[in-house]
Amino acid sequence: MNKIRNNRAWLLILPMLLLVAFSAIIPLMTVVNYSVQDVFDAHTRFFTGTEWFEATLNDRDLQAALLRQFAFSFTVLAIEVPLGIGIALLMPKRGWQASAVLVLVTLPLLIPWNVVGSIWQIFTRGDIGLMGVGLRGMGYGYSITSSAVDAWATIVLMDVWHWTPLIALLCYSGLRAIPEAYYQAARIDRASKWSVFRYIQLPKLTNVLVIGILLRFMHSFMIYAEPFVLTGGGPGSSTTFLSQSLTTMAIAQQDLGPSAAFSLIYFLIILLVCWVFYTAIMNMQKEKYHGES
Repeated sequence: MNKIRNNRAWLLILPMLLLVAFSAIIPLMTVVNYSVQDVFDAHTRFFTGTEWFEATLNDRDLQAALLRQFAFSFTVLAIEVPLGIGIALLMPKRGWQASAVLVLVTLPLLIPWNVVGSIWQIFTRGDIGLMGVGLRGMGYGYSITSSAVDAWATIVLMDVWHWTPLIALLCYSGLRAIPEAYYQAARIDRASKWSVFRYIQLPKLTNVLVIGILLRFMHSFMIYAEPFVLTGGGPGSSTTFLSQSLTTMAIAQQDLGPSAAFSLIYFLIILLVCWVFYTAIMNMQKEKYHGES
């Protein structure tokens, strides 16, 4: 007997599809349209094909910004992931202490991105900033306006302070989801803390770590407000990332065609790296599962 299918349930997601179309698909198609044209005004434009893409890929400044972007993203991930896991392991599991620590850990995440840059700009000033005055008092000539190393290290430290709580909260939720039976079995076997972490906690954290690392990579690769407010991309171009180069090209210079091609390449790089990372992690999990079985 054939069942009658009722497809009217699709009407429930129609508002969401329309919202996605207007907020994502239509702007994306507009960017694609601009990326293959040379726009002079609202009525004058010429088809350029892949010219803007080739110019963007061959631009030495953009290549340098891309390398800085990758270096920054992988640096903060290498610091924030282990640090977030460590904080989550040290956080109380129950009682009012757990609630208090959760509130304190969450506070940096509640601060807007541009305000974070302003806070650290004041914090690092050599005349009134606690960090700037302290480092200079110890004899180190700290200056984010004249030293590329100081500027770079400060931006990394600022990002670690701002976003490590996200990794910590995700890991904390993953740890709290582990059944108590696993820990009871470990105590019966007299497993060490390192063994408990390696064979029980870390494998159970894989899924939340994948989410956390993907989120952090995407945000760190698109970071704009914090370094722009803190250093303005300087000294020189040492802290000028891809997002700042794209903003300068699209808004300050009004190069719509090149900036559209640049933004598409930017988007595809993020998409490709996230796909490669996710695929690698999932394959590792499958190999480990088949090896254990």
